[in-house]
Amino acid sequence: MTAPKFAHVVFQTSRPDEMRDWYCAVLDGHTVFQDDALCFLTFDEEHHRVALITPPTPLERKTPATACAHHVAYTFDTLDDLLARYGKLQETGILPAVSIAHGVTTSLYYRDPDGNFVEMQIDNFAEPHEATAYMHGDEYREDSVGPAFDPAAMLTARRAGATVEELTDRAWSLEQNLPDPMLVLMGD
Repeated sequence: MTAPKFAHVVFQTSRPDEMRDWYCAVLDGHTVFQDDALCFLTFDEEHHRVALITPPTPLERKTPATACAHHVAYTFDTLDDLLARYGKLQETGILPAVSIAHGVTTSLYYRDPDGNFVEMQIDNFAEPHEATAYMHGDEYREDSVGPAFDPAAMLTARRAGATVEELTDRAWSLEQNLPDPMLVLMGD
């Protein structure tokens, strides 16, 4: 039996145009179809990766106390690709709510207009079994979330010659001594 592949994510929203524009900017995507009820967006060869449903009644923005999906994550091949997307979004005024050195990934969490998180990340290990082994180690056991970091500082350091290995090591992020990222991830 074959395993399923991820197809798309759907958000229910009362702000379809704002959400469409935000997702097109963040994912470097485009609109495939839109009417009063549905909007389909893609950033690759698939007919849609993100869909927006607009019900006929207004919706409330989610709160930190709402039981819901927390975030959708998108992976880049390299740290330079991730930082290039960060720089492009920064130029348009879209900034991450929090950036976290998870250890297994280096991640930037953005918040869409309805309050949903979108994670842009790179994997820090070449093979999945290496990431799994890291998750069973002491560093991850002591702090499974990881420290926050300043992506602007990371971009500056990378441009100045810092290696990927230096910047994706949690020690680099710990030196910045930023507030607990869980406060952002769980707050509003």
